[in-house]
Amino acid sequence: MSELNPLLSPWTTPFGTPPFDLIRPEHFAPAFEAAMGEHLAEIAAIGADPVEPGFANTIEALERSGRALARVGNVFGNLVVSLGGEALEALDREMSPRLAQHGMRVSLDPAVFARVDALHRQREALGLEEDQRRLLERTHLGFIRSGAALDEAARARMTEISERLAALHTAFGQNVVHDEKVWHLALEEADLDGLPDFLRDGMANAAAERGIPGYAVTLSRSLIEPFLTFSARRDLRETAYRAWIARGAHPGEHDNRPLIPEILALRAERARLLGYDSFAAFRLADTMAGTAGAVQGLLSEVWEPAKRKAAAERDRLLAAARAEGFEGDIAPWDWRFYAEKVRRADYALDEAELKPYFEFGNIQQAAFDTATRLFGVTFAPIPDAPVYHPDVRAYEVRDEAGHVGVFLADPYARAGKRSGAWMSSYRDQEDLDAPVSPVIVNNNNFAKSEPTLLSFDDAETLFHEFGHALHGLLSRVRYPAQSGTSVRRDFVELPSQIYEHWLALPETLRQYARHHETGEPVPDALIARLLASRGFNQGFGTVEYTAAALIDMALHSHPAPGTIDIEAFEREFLASIGMPAEIGIRHRPAHFQHLFAGGGYAAGYYSYMWAEVLDADGFDAFTEVQNPFDPDTAARLRTLLSAGDTRDPMELYVQFRGRAPSTAALLRSRELVEA
Repeated sequence: MSELNPLLSPWTTPFGTPPFDLIRPEHFAPAFEAAMGEHLAEIAAIGADPVEPGFANTIEALERSGRALARVGNVFGNLVVSLGGEALEALDREMSPRLAQHGMRVSLDPAVFARVDALHRQREALGLEEDQRRLLERTHLGFIRSGAALDEAARARMTEISERLAALHTAFGQNVVHDEKVWHLALEEADLDGLPDFLRDGMANAAAERGIPGYAVTLSRSLIEPFLTFSARRDLRETAYRAWIARGAHPGEHDNRPLIPEILALRAERARLLGYDSFAAFRLADTMAGTAGAVQGLLSEVWEPAKRKAAAERDRLLAAARAEGFEGDIAPWDWRFYAEKVRRADYALDEAELKPYFEFGNIQQAAFDTATRLFGVTFAPIPDAPVYHPDVRAYEVRDEAGHVGVFLADPYARAGKRSGAWMSSYRDQEDLDAPVSPVIVNNNNFAKSEPTLLSFDDAETLFHEFGHALHGLLSRVRYPAQSGTSVRRDFVELPSQIYEHWLALPETLRQYARHHETGEPVPDALIARLLASRGFNQGFGTVEYTAAALIDMALHSHPAPGTIDIEAFEREFLASIGMPAEIGIRHRPAHFQHLFAGGGYAAGYYSYMWAEVLDADGFDAFTEVQNPFDPDTAARLRTLLSAGDTRDPMELYVQFRGRAPSTAALLRSRELVEA
């Protein structure tokens, strides 16, 4: 089979990247079967080892196990969300519970856990290095949190819960993709009042992709948000907005609303089996925040100031609307439209004036060159590397020591691709037996056109995801479990969010924000107006985000989540926190993929704000030395990025910053500090 299956054969591609040109959906099932069998044999050998447990024959043996499965799983998991298609989605539905069952067989293996537990009890006497000590402690904690210390009946129930959650997560994500794929709003020339050329081009491409004449608004954020910003047709804005917030909430086979209470109930049951009174308590016990109280404290610190700022913003929007003869109240589908008018009036800043300067290729190059100046890494195209879609570009990453890794850029929205933006890996860095370089991918969903022009928010998203990519690329660890982004959830957003700061530097904008037709740099006066407006609409942005983080905590702290009517809960919860009627929550539960298409951000959506405390405070380290490229500060930041999970994250931050973080910089950056 290995001679015929490219997933199991040696990869002879440039730098060992996946041979995407050879991989077909039918290769995955046999590859998973072979890889799972190999992994179980490796686990059985560790558990049956007659030699007394030692770090090498137990912990390092675990680190070596499952490499074939990781290779197959990484390719499959990435292609499902980046490429999609019926064959991969059907296989995902089939494999997700089986892979969950397999994972629990490994995590609950009694013989292996006994060895890990014995080592953990004598860890003080083992003479381990710092990364080894942390790996032992984290490995032991992983077994405990999987249920390995429970009795046989409880372990069996943990496995059942894991399998069912995997199936529910897969169904939830596929339902959202389905709704995004099937809906569009077809428009004719007469419907385009107010729309700038770049948006018309993107909508024309979207219509062509769907085989329809004219123009189409889809549920890609890169089209829906600018449409809500510029369309002078309030009726069409309302139609598009209602479709956007209804994803996952249509009656029938793709309805996510019945899935949410079951997901929440299963998570809560798992937490109770492990001795916690809620899933939130279970999840937060292994974070920087530590407790739900600490999270609520952070969110509460910004919630009331954000609402006050949003109320002032609403009044300004309403004044602008009244001046145009608008009667009634501002609705959620009006906010972006009138906010753009106010931004033009108050800051002389027009998104349509700004966007021609943000051409995708230039901004991608800005992200590359910023990394070169900060960390000494360079990016060169790999023209002969196979890729999984014509839109994807591959780059070799190098530094002064040589090859660092491979970076894949997948920038454009397309049918079947998951919405949003994310970083992932096809291969993680490690150096256990031999140096293994990473293969990292950034996915964005920009509206493809010629040229592809970005909003400033789009450009920030590109820098954000590239910050994640650098976290994976610059990893320098021994053990794969500690590689790159394998850190606590409320620490993982720091590298991405701090990187956004370099986009807004005037020197970055002058060099890379160039008009796509003339090549002229963005005028200094326009830069000044852009930077002056960065606090504009922050009340809106903070409210829509914080509401989503608060409802996440409420859902995962609920004493009986299986009884929840999700639409009634959402309505009553938003009323209880005083959610402004004019602002929609950033993610309604039925399409909140961070929470329900997987477990990674469940009771963890707050982590973006937690990390923003770190990134705002952390970038001040550069500001204080009056040099955003200060070599010493950049070297300390690279140390943080390269460390992965080899040390406690707060220790890493304090080593970089010289002290613990403060929320002052966050409140200042969002202009939530009252005069």
